[in-house]
Amino acid sequence: MTTSTDITSNRWLEGNYGPVHEELTVHDLPVTGALPAELDGRYLRNGPNPVLEPDPASYHWFTGSGMVHGVRLRDGRGEWYRNRWVRSPEVAEALGEPPPPSPYPDDVRIFAANTNVIEHAGTTLALVEAGAPPIELTFELETIGPTDFGGTLEHPFSAHPKRDPLTGELFVVAYFWAWGDKIRYLIVGADGRVRHSVDIDVPAAGQPMVHDTAITESQVLLFDLPCTFDLETTMAGAPLPYRWNPDHGARVGLIPREGAADDVRWFDVDLCYVFHPLNAYDTSDGKVVVDLVRWPRMFDQDVRGPSEGPARLERWTIDPAADKVLTEVIDERGQEFPRHDERVLGRQHRFGYAAAIGDGFDQGVALKHDLVAGTTEVHDFGPGRHTGELVFVPRTPDAAEDDGWLLSLVYDESTDRSDLVVLHAQDFTGDPVATVHLPQRVPYGFHGNWVPSAT
Repeated sequence: MTTSTDITSNRWLEGNYGPVHEELTVHDLPVTGALPAELDGRYLRNGPNPVLEPDPASYHWFTGSGMVHGVRLRDGRGEWYRNRWVRSPEVAEALGEPPPPSPYPDDVRIFAANTNVIEHAGTTLALVEAGAPPIELTFELETIGPTDFGGTLEHPFSAHPKRDPLTGELFVVAYFWAWGDKIRYLIVGADGRVRHSVDIDVPAAGQPMVHDTAITESQVLLFDLPCTFDLETTMAGAPLPYRWNPDHGARVGLIPREGAADDVRWFDVDLCYVFHPLNAYDTSDGKVVVDLVRWPRMFDQDVRGPSEGPARLERWTIDPAADKVLTEVIDERGQEFPRHDERVLGRQHRFGYAAAIGDGFDQGVALKHDLVAGTTEVHDFGPGRHTGELVFVPRTPDAAEDDGWLLSLVYDESTDRSDLVVLHAQDFTGDPVATVHLPQRVPYGFHGNWVPSAT
């Protein structure tokens, strides 16, 4: 628990949460094992890495300067590793560089794009939530600058757009503290332009922190949960002014993909917070099923990072006919960063993968859930080795759901470095297929993706 007198230390700046201080470009990475020839592309991962030394008393993990790490794999080789700060104006100033050009007016703040990194419409984008636009990067991870998607994006975006694997469109739920009583639902076409935008009312007493969304073949899910904007903490200078607010209530909404604000239906749930759904899908009898990681509360006692668990995997079944949500626990173990084979995003899935977390967000082993068999396997990377999010890469475009590889960054305490580890998803508990040894540690961060060369 964080207290007002604990001002000299901050666990979110210590150990592998602490920043690295150099941008590196290293070629011909050493590899243990054999990298599959099919892995031709870039593994990219984003996370907070303060460019200037922050105040431990107030620093929040979610607010550090963005740094993208990339590993280029090709022809069975680790071709290169790069890490680059994402140049927001503040980062550029700290590095003695001019700010990147922006299509937005001066009053649109461009801040730490530190949460996710994706490829869309041939463009690499560093993403964050809460009101900042995406920042475009080059193939080699140098910053180009903020993008407005050809003049179609007002500016608030999300760290977690969902790409429909059939249409290539992105489905986005964005929020911005200055909006007060609304959130925004967007569709970005496969051409990289916003083609649908809907403003949705939320209680004016406190705008919710809407970290993520989920989609089905017919619906988009909206999470209106009791972690809300707090004006007092803003006035006091809190870097992340969102706090636990049980008076706000908790609900999940459904909006048809092409729907309007009047089409939204809301369903009450018990007080909780959700950062990340695993996946969602429609059922033949009109229900919507979503598997997600549920936290009992967020930013209540600890206001510098997500540590108020346990965070467990649950299944919520939204029944519009009965006007209720049924909940069941899939796995009681603490876990976060749920992922799956994104070729079935929005459709019924069987497998899910997650990073196990302990008290205070301590990271460790990896989990594989078989949601049909009701079983969970564990991969232990060895003593002092800790994994984050796992990213699934199919062996071929038409391979079975679990036929492919899992890529994750694993921190090794004994060497104080990180590896990119490749597991075979169908031999989850077995030895890694390959381990790419990186020249430095990669601080614990948030989200990444595999970008195949054909993209």
